[in-house]
Amino acid sequence: MNIAVLGAGAWGTALAIYLSARHRVTLWTRNTGHLAELVALRINQRYLPGQYLPDSIHLTSALSDALERAELVLVVVPVAGLRVTLQQITALNQSLPLVLGCKGFEAGSAKLPCQVVEDVYPAGITCGVLSGPSFAQEVAMGLPAALTLASDEDTFARRIASEIHTSILRVYSSSDVVGVEVGGALKNVIAIAAGISDGLAFGNNARAALITRGLAEITRLGVALGGHRKTFTGLTGIGDLILTCTGDLSRNRQVGMMLAAGRQLSEILLEIGHVTEGVYTVREAHEIGQQLQIDMPVTQAVYSILYEQIPVENAIRNMLDREPGAETD
Repeated sequence: MNIAVLGAGAWGTALAIYLSARHRVTLWTRNTGHLAELVALRINQRYLPGQYLPDSIHLTSALSDALERAELVLVVVPVAGLRVTLQQITALNQSLPLVLGCKGFEAGSAKLPCQVVEDVYPAGITCGVLSGPSFAQEVAMGLPAALTLASDEDTFARRIASEIHTSILRVYSSSDVVGVEVGGALKNVIAIAAGISDGLAFGNNARAALITRGLAEITRLGVALGGHRKTFTGLTGIGDLILTCTGDLSRNRQVGMMLAAGRQLSEILLEIGHVTEGVYTVREAHEIGQQLQIDMPVTQAVYSILYEQIPVENAIRNMLDREPGAETD
């Protein structure tokens, strides 16, 4: 299969490397300077250092070139750039099937990625989403992982999952697009809280409690938006949440740890150098939660630290001082 991977960040590059073993892959970056580095080094030094780009991967900064022979488009740009990327695709009169590899809510509209596709892309074109517990570095290294490919069209989900599934990267199919996308978005917010907890040396017990109660509020919001409760007990729910809250490669967890150390958010993001989706997702998640009157204390704590300038210790204390309720609430 000819696959165009749009977005040469860490995850897009890792997927291109993985897919190139079985498919004809084109990796697109919008930045011509970045393209020159990729071509010269065959390594994405900026986002995925140390991982060689096989010679079979075609590199380009021309979107028309990337789409020319594509049978499937894998969009792995940040959510902030999703709408404009889709508009550029449609401007080329392309109506290729899409799989989205981005996570979060669009700023301003609070729409999930597949809802942005519905706004922009030609009606009737199949859209799927690929998500699950997976650090780009480990996927590029060929270490085992498992993902979920969700689509409203079950046949499409099963077919594409089968095309990209291997014994190293197992890909399961799902029909719950909303649930998969909500899990992928909100786990980044909870990971910031977990990083704060670790940075404050609250211990393993506190981290486990945060993950568990974080999953409860992810599920509450996800079900309210139309997701299936069962999805949140799977790879794109608890699986992705555990990885992002505990793994040292998690950028969102790193943000939390640096916040706990008293660092300023602007300084943190500059040092990390990658898009850290949880920082932006928390704004939209907080707004949606308030509109739907959904109790989201972990999200509220992270929001208050990032956007209301509440000191970390105060925000965490406010969360801990809440009256206890039934665990299933």
